[in-house]
Amino acid sequence: MDVQGLQMTQPTPPTPGVFKRNPPIAGEAEAIEAAKNGDAEAFSKLYALHKRRVYTLCLRMLGNVSEAEDMTQEAFLHLFRKIGSFRGESAFSTWLHRLTVNLVLMHLRKKGLNLVSLEETINPSEEDAPKRDFGSRDLALTGSVDRVALERAVASLPPGYRMVFVLHDVEGFEHNEIATMLECSTGNSKSQLHKARLKLRELLRQPEPAAQPNGLKEVAV
Repeated sequence: MDVQGLQMTQPTPPTPGVFKRNPPIAGEAEAIEAAKNGDAEAFSKLYALHKRRVYTLCLRMLGNVSEAEDMTQEAFLHLFRKIGSFRGESAFSTWLHRLTVNLVLMHLRKKGLNLVSLEETINPSEEDAPKRDFGSRDLALTGSVDRVALERAVASLPPGYRMVFVLHDVEGFEHNEIATMLECSTGNSKSQLHKARLKLRELLRQPEPAAQPNGLKEVAV
């Protein structure tokens, strides 16, 4: 299969909804098995089924359309090489998202960017430490919150806060997993999530939509 021929087109805006992973998709299992055997059409079907979600994940983590498009393409090129290693021990979407997250984190490290707050990593204070388990659901940020406004607010978070929020509240990773990914402590992960949620509440209370970073387009799940 000539994966270089895959055209990276801007995904059509999805219908707003709650943050959650993909449910099982009809015909996906058959396409996975066929793609493992080198079926180019089956791989193209998987690309069509998952490109929007992968792109959205990349955009949320990176905050830049051009980089998100490049990393989406890279994720599917990597998938083409690695799909034979998928054993079905988790949902395919979960496996693909983890693969994508790892690629994005590698990309950010190559750019020399801090993935967590340098201040908190070096010298976390008692005030910064969470006083309870901030990994529990934050009801203030769920329910009837306008999803477009929420996406804008997430895009406006500082990179470290945004990263932990996306990994925990959007992708569903546990704090110990995030700590390993970001090379920080579990306490740092919880503290950053707590601060991200406080910042989101502040942004969502503002009468005007939060300004989006340069080049960032609005997406929702």
